[in-house]
Amino acid sequence: MAFNAETRKKNIDQFSEDYFDLVIIGGGISGAGVARDASSRGMKVALIEANDFASGTSSRSSKLIHGGFRYLENLEFGLVFEALSERKILFDIAPHLVHPLKFFLPLYEQSRVGMFKLGLGMWLYDFLSQFEAPEIHSRYNEKQTMREVPILNPNQLCGSFAFYDATMDDDRLVIETLRSAHALGAICANYVKAVGVEITEGKIKAVLVKDVLSGKEISVRARHVISTVGPWTDILGHEMFSDWQNLLRPTKGIHLTLSRKRLPIRDAVIMSDDILNRIVFVIPREEMVIVGTTDTDFRANPETVHTEKSDVDYLLKLLADYFPGAKIEKKDIIASYAGVRPLVYDGSNSEGKTSREHIIKHDPRNITFVAGGKYTTYRKTSEQIVKEVLEFFPFEKKCSFAINNTKVPINPKITPAILSALRDSISYLAKETLRSESDVRQLVERHGGEALSLLGSEAKTIWELESQHAIENTMCLSLRDFYLRRSPLFLAYEKHGFEHLPKIEKVFACELGLSDDLLKQQVQELSAHVTFELGWQNA
Repeated sequence: MAFNAETRKKNIDQFSEDYFDLVIIGGGISGAGVARDASSRGMKVALIEANDFASGTSSRSSKLIHGGFRYLENLEFGLVFEALSERKILFDIAPHLVHPLKFFLPLYEQSRVGMFKLGLGMWLYDFLSQFEAPEIHSRYNEKQTMREVPILNPNQLCGSFAFYDATMDDDRLVIETLRSAHALGAICANYVKAVGVEITEGKIKAVLVKDVLSGKEISVRARHVISTVGPWTDILGHEMFSDWQNLLRPTKGIHLTLSRKRLPIRDAVIMSDDILNRIVFVIPREEMVIVGTTDTDFRANPETVHTEKSDVDYLLKLLADYFPGAKIEKKDIIASYAGVRPLVYDGSNSEGKTSREHIIKHDPRNITFVAGGKYTTYRKTSEQIVKEVLEFFPFEKKCSFAINNTKVPINPKITPAILSALRDSISYLAKETLRSESDVRQLVERHGGEALSLLGSEAKTIWELESQHAIENTMCLSLRDFYLRRSPLFLAYEKHGFEHLPKIEKVFACELGLSDDLLKQQVQELSAHVTFELGWQNA
């Protein structure tokens, strides 16, 4: 089922014609999860996103699906258990997006937590996961640790623990979840901004929205409204209501990306900053190594967040402490990205102690605000949100919408069995399509059964195929959206993959009917983002 620019046009027309059970404001992971859950129950759902899907916090995470080992110290056992349970479900419903990953946690003589206490925590983590990880944790002495991670700093090293969590494609998980919601009947559109509400007898009856691309304004009528705008929650609340009380304590997190050649690690490594009581991940992926995150209070508009020189210097200092032999310098960094976490204010004065629990605030004026939470638990949180919202519905409606179905694969063409069969057929597919095995493997790993139609496409290069798929199936409307959220080009490739831009431009011009002027504008927008985000390089 197509999910493209033409779908968007039809959906915007439908916004003004239909009466919806829910209007969801915000197209990040929370909004996408709620849309999928509600649509699976048979509810009529509209979802709007002011920018591109996943363009906020949802594409700027550490790209991990994890229980949150460090939350055990805060005694948040329920949060960890729920996250580990959801991790198992995500392995099954999104096997092309969520992958097991081994983590090493080295301990040094000056480490704040010792071997005994950390060992107890590891056993508790395994127990809370119901021993469902690929392997239970392991303990390594100094020599064993250096064999496993030979570029690690050996000075005063006591040993390490190893355990399993998972890595994921955060932006693509959002978009795949929205595609699933779309297949279930949800009416979704990006670049549609909420600009007001219609209130009758003290209740919101409709959301006023504006098509950012055309300037057209329409009214979307609904039984209930849900806000899933993350770090924009308080901004939206103040725009809607004069008596709004702030919910959030936003924090800024940045990440750096490096070449696997510059930091050749096989497994993830956890670096500890005992002074700030913070941990930083070093995460290997097929294309790159991700280093992050930072965690500092952030009070400005989330749209202004970007990486600064002080952020880079902090992470480079930790890398120098843990991997001195690598001699990582600023010039080795390929790219960076920054985001704002919508943490719920809980009265804590410590950034590291602020809870990752979510909050669901039901306003009697017919809108529910959702904030906080963890990426890993988005599916379960979405289920809770919809169940609570249904309490506002008439009894008969509540009963008819009682059953959801979100434990099935997000994409029916990408199941563990299908992926396994395709992986066994890569050599055959490469010969049949006259493509390299590496290109076929990339398409299979990223798109599962959908790779078969891509391999039959007339587009020649791998990135032409990827851009064609993004336009036709993910409502990708611009070069910036493709480079930042539909592919790893900006983050993982030297020169950000701009050598592929001329061919990708041609695909966009053809598929979207872009004029030379519009195409030039899109190139300028992509370039402006690079300048804005990577300004620290010249600082």
